[in-house]
Amino acid sequence: MKTLVIVAHPSIETSVINKRWVEELKKYPKKYKIHELYMVYPDGNIDVEKEQKLIETHNNLVLQFPIYWFNCPPLLKKWLDDVFTYNWAYGSKGDKLKYRKVALCVSAGIKKEDYREAGRYKYTLEQILVPFEMSFHYCQADYRSFFAFHGTDNTSELEKSSLDYLNFINNL
Repeated sequence: MKTLVIVAHPSIETSVINKRWVEELKKYPKKYKIHELYMVYPDGNIDVEKEQKLIETHNNLVLQFPIYWFNCPPLLKKWLDDVFTYNWAYGSKGDKLKYRKVALCVSAGIKKEDYREAGRYKYTLEQILVPFEMSFHYCQADYRSFFAFHGTDNTSELEKSSLDYLNFINNL
């Protein structure tokens, strides 16, 4: 089965990193199903049943997004809140994420050295992403950590990150 990649970027057309990653994913349509939330739900009205069925038809789930106010973009948060429902994702009958491999792929427009306890923002990216990890563990998913790209202005690093990103997803 394909890997479902939920892309949540509020303006993918002006993106540098996420746009490049999507371009790379599109080269392999038999391996990856790209689902761009801001394109599918510009009004923010999420079809929960459709989204749940989409997840159910894929082995792996990847959430791709830019770090946005030290979190995810608002539509992705709404998607998580709406789609990961009681007795679907968790609860006594909620097993649809159980053992499903899940990972994050994030772009952080801030330098890597700023994401550390002695850095500008006092917290590591690992610490900032803990709520996602906790949520996936709560749903008994097989959380596989995250892939990150820091900064936006290094073209050669961006190209390398596209290949590293695919490698990360392929090795979930």
